[in-house]
Order: sequence, then structure tokens, then C-alpha cells
Amino acid sequence: MELDFVQQRQQAHLLIDVLPEKKLFAVHNLLEVLVEPLSRSLAMAPVEEEELTPETVATIKRSGDQLDRGESVSHEEILREFVR
Repeated sequence: MELDFVQQRQQAHLLIDVLPEKKLFAVHNLLEVLVEPLSRSLAMAPVEEEELTPETVATIKRSGDQLDRGESVSHEEILREFVR
């Protein structure tokens, strides 16, 4: 029986966890080559956290309030606007 994607990913993680250090280095290099450059850059990028300004916090709150009142535009409406 063939494994599905999630099972394959989980099994790969388990196999990596038990690799000896010397083989882990080789697998790491192989994975870097296999992963497309943008995905690799995103995966390796440091997490940058910025403090929210009071203006941004107010904008986020207004947006949430609009959603609560049902004042939103559906995905379908936006698509119709651009597909015309």
C-alpha cells in the first residue's frame, strides 16, 4: 500500500531523526539542492517581528469590527471585479 503525502513526510522526519551525524550532513545538502531557491530562502530566513504602531492596531480593530458587522467583500465579488 502506498503512503500518502502526510505519511511520507512524517516517515521522512522520523528517518532524519535517527540518522547518524555524518549522513545527516549529506541529506541536508541533498535537500538544499532539491528545494527550489525561493522556498529554501523563505525557510532559512530569520523571523523578524515588528512592533505594531498604534495606527496599525487601530486599523486592525476597525477591520475586525467591519467583519463583525458583515461589512466585507466576498472572494467571489473580488474575482468578478477583476475578471470583467
